Amino acid sequence: MGLGSALLLALALMLVLEGLLPFLAPRLWRETFVRLVSLPDHQLRFAGLTSMLAGVLLLYWVH
Repeated sequence: MGLGSALLLALALMLVLEGLLPFLAPRLWRETFVRLVSLPDHQLRFAGLTSMLAGVLLLYWVH
């Protein structure tokens, strides 16, 4: 499997996982999204950084 195929596979998996909550619990997803939109920039940046670090650690652990 080449790099391009692996990236497309990762993107497809990300889309499936991101679609689970809106599909299974749309009201909860909407409420969560409304809360996220109201957060200040520094808290959103921290959440994004935390998510990226968790992803990197997971990649390191799996690989």
